[in-house]
Amino acid sequence: MRRLSVSQVSRQRGGVVGAIIGLILIAGAMAAGAAYWAWREATRPGPLAAETVVLLKPGMSVQKIAVALDEAGALREPKLFVAVARVHGVAGDLKAGEYALPAGVSIVDLLRLLVEGRSILYPFTAAEGLTTAQILRLIAANPVLEGEVTLAPAEGTLLPETYKFTRGQTRDGMIEQMMKAQRAVLDALWDDRATELPISTREEAIILASIIEKETAIASEREMIAGVFVNRLRRGMRLQSDPTIIYGLTQGEPLGRGLRKSELERETPYNTYVISGLPPTPIANPGRAAIEAVLNPADTDALFFVADGTGGHVFAATLEEHNRNVAKWRQIERRQQEG
Repeated sequence: MRRLSVSQVSRQRGGVVGAIIGLILIAGAMAAGAAYWAWREATRPGPLAAETVVLLKPGMSVQKIAVALDEAGALREPKLFVAVARVHGVAGDLKAGEYALPAGVSIVDLLRLLVEGRSILYPFTAAEGLTTAQILRLIAANPVLEGEVTLAPAEGTLLPETYKFTRGQTRDGMIEQMMKAQRAVLDALWDDRATELPISTREEAIILASIIEKETAIASEREMIAGVFVNRLRRGMRLQSDPTIIYGLTQGEPLGRGLRKSELERETPYNTYVISGLPPTPIANPGRAAIEAVLNPADTDALFFVADGTGGHVFAATLEEHNRNVAKWRQIERRQQEG
């Protein structure tokens, strides 16, 4: 059996170590080369020649997103897109939506776009004072929203405003968003309401706000009209609001004419010329400003108001003063009809 000297063993070990180091260096060089290639491919302009719109549906995995982007012509290496997303820890942060991908967008910029969710936004607007039925018709007719309307929200439970949404939003999802927005407004305003209001629940606040919303389209008048109605409720006076009568007749659809004397006297749950207090439900969906006006009405002695001929109203604290204002309004009406 041949024995190696100490020097020979040392030389042999040194050769093995050298070989291992060499392999490590080669592997490191290869890894560095691969990392450089991946970095270069991920940051260089992509193959898109022109802006392209792509829809990424909710629930899509990073692999399915890569397939969709590849089919749109935005990727050279779909697997590299997935790998970069995972290395950077954003594979689960890519947001669904409809995206306008710019020409030449790189993988890195694609990921930034999807993580930030900078998708195409569409507006949906519901004006203050619309009934729930009217808003549901607008939602059903919207060409971008998807799915059928299956929810049946109660009157006055939707917050009218402009909402931004991405393609893929469902009609029921829009309804739920509007209901959630109204609850959030009430949550934000309820605790800061004025003391000793003649309303005790949030539902009553919405009922009164809906009446104010239908009584005036002038923002500066809302708090004053709220003050009048609050004063009347405190004194046990009937609200005598024409929009409540119309709601009782048409469920809030336009009447198309003036109210008849027989309708003013007809007993319905919504005729506030006949019933005391508030009607049983809201008569429309009030906006945030009308809700704020109810919860913090103007401090006024006024108990009456009537149209002034300019689109606004004139207010009075006594019946005598109110009757004079009504007489002036009747003259204005006659001149308008004659003209």
